Amino acid sequence: MSQIEYDTAVIGAGLMGAGTALFLARSGMRCVLLDRSGVCSEASGVNAGTLTMQMTRADLIPYAIKGWEMWTNRQEWLGINPSVVAAPGLSLAFTEEEVATLEHRAAARREHGAQIELVTASKARSIEPGLSTEVMAASYCPMDGFAKANQTGFALHQALKTARVDIHGSYPVERVEPEDRGYAVIGQGEVVRARRLVLAGGVWLEEMLNWLAVRIPIKTLVNQLAVTERIEPVMRTVIGIASGLLSLKQFDNGTVVIGGGWQGKGSRTTGSTQVIPENLIGNVRLAVHAIPNLVHTRLVRAWCGFEAETADAMPVIGEVPGMDNAFLIGSIHSGYTSGPFMAKLLAQYILGHEPELPLFDPSRLIDNQ
Repeated sequence: MSQIEYDTAVIGAGLMGAGTALFLARSGMRCVLLDRSGVCSEASGVNAGTLTMQMTRADLIPYAIKGWEMWTNRQEWLGINPSVVAAPGLSLAFTEEEVATLEHRAAARREHGAQIELVTASKARSIEPGLSTEVMAASYCPMDGFAKANQTGFALHQALKTARVDIHGSYPVERVEPEDRGYAVIGQGEVVRARRLVLAGGVWLEEMLNWLAVRIPIKTLVNQLAVTERIEPVMRTVIGIASGLLSLKQFDNGTVVIGGGWQGKGSRTTGSTQVIPENLIGNVRLAVHAIPNLVHTRLVRAWCGFEAETADAMPVIGEVPGMDNAFLIGSIHSGYTSGPFMAKLLAQYILGHEPELPLFDPSRLIDNQ
């Protein structure tokens, strides 16, 4: 492997790294995808898989819409049909203050193209009959949904193989060295050489950039999630609440995934995570408050997944500052929704095309300390 030269080496096989490699390969580039685990086997494989406009930052709505359209037409770009459900979404308000929050949030997102409207409690219950009678109002969006994150990894892996991307899982990269013709990626005593480099390491982007002596701080969120036993249908929409501390959806097998950004403990250095019981209890209480029919449902499992966040909570997509033919992508809020489109944008840029929407220049976040 040390003598093979690629057009592009992508480090990080999550949704955005794998997506970038896929789009580049389909345009004729010879690509290698390197990851210490495998395709979508870390953060991209353990998240809730929510496809959402309501939980996406207003400035990112145009990207989320494009991403949602790609997910709902997944066979056009993925070539395979993982389990993706397009469903309406409701964000609930239980107080007058929360109603005002939803009104403000919906207006901001409508300005960027999202189809979100405030509806009465009775209208919300006609959309989702299982809602709590304490709901005062809700914001409604027809463009929400969810995917099974683990199945997406399998689908992406097959698409990458079909596109003839060389995939090297179990390949922990130790360092990257710039060379005259590109970059040498070194790990496990082996060297992979490529003319271009893409860093797509999620919460590990900060450490990856350190290989190139570039400093961009990345914050690590440790989001807790839980899944229930299989039960009869109790909901048919994606449910959130005004505070953002709840995300609910029921899969076709009857299980309900409960999330909402409640924090656990974890270390990106060791990769270890730990659920905080008090936060799990708080999350589950909110779920039952929103959908009372969940009250007697048993939890099967709870876990944590990492999420990356920059200092301004906006993505980094573009050139690595000060480096030729090196790029990075990541730290995208509600990144599962817009991830495929963000990967497509970076591939367009690398290929010399004008991206459909603007990128997010990483140089704005350089730490010169």
